[in-house]
Amino acid sequence: MSSYDVVIIGGGPGGYNAAIRAGQLGLKVACVEGRETLGGTCLNVGCMPSKALLHASELYEAAVGAEFKNLGIEVTPTLNLAQMMKQKDESVSALTKGIEFLFRKNKADWIKGWGRIAGPGKVVVTDSQGTETELLTKDIIIATGSEPMPLPGVEVDNKRILDSTGALSLPEVPKHLVVIGAGVIGLELGSVWRRLGSQVTVVEYLDRICPGTDLEAGKTLQRSLSKQGIAFKLSSKVTAATASETGVQLSVEPAAGGAVELIDADYVLVSIGRRPYTKGLGLESVGLETDKRGMLENKHHRTPVQGIWVIGDVTSGPMLAHKAEDEAIACLEQIVGKAGEVNYNLIPNVIYTRPELASVGKTEEQLKSEGRAYKAGKFPFTANSRAKINHETEGFVKVLADERTDEILGVHMVGPSVSEMIAEYCVAMEFSASAEDIALTCHPHPTRSEALRQAAMNVDGKAMQA
Repeated sequence: MSSYDVVIIGGGPGGYNAAIRAGQLGLKVACVEGRETLGGTCLNVGCMPSKALLHASELYEAAVGAEFKNLGIEVTPTLNLAQMMKQKDESVSALTKGIEFLFRKNKADWIKGWGRIAGPGKVVVTDSQGTETELLTKDIIIATGSEPMPLPGVEVDNKRILDSTGALSLPEVPKHLVVIGAGVIGLELGSVWRRLGSQVTVVEYLDRICPGTDLEAGKTLQRSLSKQGIAFKLSSKVTAATASETGVQLSVEPAAGGAVELIDADYVLVSIGRRPYTKGLGLESVGLETDKRGMLENKHHRTPVQGIWVIGDVTSGPMLAHKAEDEAIACLEQIVGKAGEVNYNLIPNVIYTRPELASVGKTEEQLKSEGRAYKAGKFPFTANSRAKINHETEGFVKVLADERTDEILGVHMVGPSVSEMIAEYCVAMEFSASAEDIALTCHPHPTRSEALRQAAMNVDGKAMQA
């Protein structure tokens, strides 16, 4: 039996960052994780491997398509899918080992196994051999993350019908991949396989892609992906799937009901969202219950039970790694008596397609529904010097500012490298900056970031380069 100040259940972005922060604060901390590696879904079978494949597939498409030829680069590339998967796995392995190093550096213990709460201040860990270890602690942090949402009538076997994990490790390029769900994961993984040679069809229940994003930004991204060859069937639902040794037949019908259409594919990716993971967590031992969405209630990361905290995908808020990291820091700060806080209004959202979509703050639709008067400034990448010479001119930057005070309320971008640039506006909005503040700030030329300034200038109709 071991005793700790804090025991964290889950070693993903919420859990491992909580463990590192606890060590920095001088607490004796243990992180319970049953995978063979730390990092959770994000590092092992989510954010990181998908970005490795997105990057590799972008370079492959540039080489086999017109992009390299237009630049005067003559090559005859061939796809080595096994090597592409190998370099992805090597990158992931290096990252997970990096977390182990950070645990050692900050004196955080990794207890390998699956944890369950066994009463106040008590966590029982079961390892791969079935051996149980009991941990005593002052505080417990639940950071168990999420799992793919199942779709009735479409059973995932990760042979022909895949979840996101299966779609990251296919042994061949699908001839026809059907993606169910037009959210972040579906669009990113659909993009990977489309670039590598697949016919890709995306079936979405709603009448738009990227639900929750700014409507104009979502439509712009859809147009771009459609031009690249992704087919969209919106306002449609999949009601059944029959898998065979060689493929899958899907039954698809209008979301509002109607005639059934049969679609044949050799692989199907089910990507309709994720749900909190609380299976076998022992919540009943301390009287905790989930809500109807399966989430654990929290108030400033505290559950209703004294000494038990919750962060990340398993509780309310967007299911994003950086949100979990922020909550981890704020949670530990509160445990030691500091004033930890997360600004949920300014958590950026990114879709890593090409072009990318990045946003922070309010959408136009939200501002209109609130009845808040605002001004919008927009600037297209077609008028940005760096984007033009790099032949990546799709998209725009849009800045929404309060009509009276000029405070920036929301920023929405579709374009090249916008995932790297949205943080400028996150910082600005944390300090309640005005659009004029950005408009008066010198940006280096020639860079894509100038589009951010020009959009801010255009809030008052003063953009100079378009």
